Amino acid sequence: AALAVLESGGNAVDAAVTAGFVLAVVQPRSGNIGGGGFMLVAPGDGEPVEAIDYREKAPAAATETMFQDANGNVVTNRSRFTHLASGVPGTVAGFALALERHGTLSLSEALAPAIQLARDGFIVPPRFTEGLEQARDRLERWPATRATFYKKDGSAPQPGEVFRQPELADTLQRIAKQGVKGFYEGETAQLIVAEMQRGEGLITLEDLRNYE
Repeated sequence: AALAVLESGGNAVDAAVTAGFVLAVVQPRSGNIGGGGFMLVAPGDGEPVEAIDYREKAPAAATETMFQDANGNVVTNRSRFTHLASGVPGTVAGFALALERHGTLSLSEALAPAIQLARDGFIVPPRFTEGLEQARDRLERWPATRATFYKKDGSAPQPGEVFRQPELADTLQRIAKQGVKGFYEGETAQLIVAEMQRGEGLITLEDLRNYE
């Protein structure tokens, strides 16, 4: 997908953002819209490198002791594999800002390949199946990830099969149509907050709306 962008005249930032969104579909362990990151943009003409910081931010209700029990002891994996571990996602805002500053594609154009792969599906490679088996204990713990990544009989998608994610396609489509507000406000934001409430997480609509 990134190569197609370059071959059609897009620049490196266009290709990187397109690849980032595609990875959210085909290899979520390597990138997803629920996380965050950094992008370094080197103009190549001797000018300074620009760093875009779109890491997750702590919800406003976060505290210094949220990963400890009542006696002050750290609760194993509470900071990694629970709803409390979730920061306000930065990926969508970061990719949009990178395109705005340095890209030539619109956000909807950069999202198009990812939307198609989520909607129509992609051929599962062995590494995808291996990753789901390795993470099974964590992913099966939550109804949403269990329903998304495993079949009704509990098995993981197998190499060579077509894997589709219609709900993710809808989420990406809202971003394509509404811009960053299609993620940080409206239906997607409400879905994120509802999931936080189900799992005793902290992220609120205000947290999402205030992300910078």
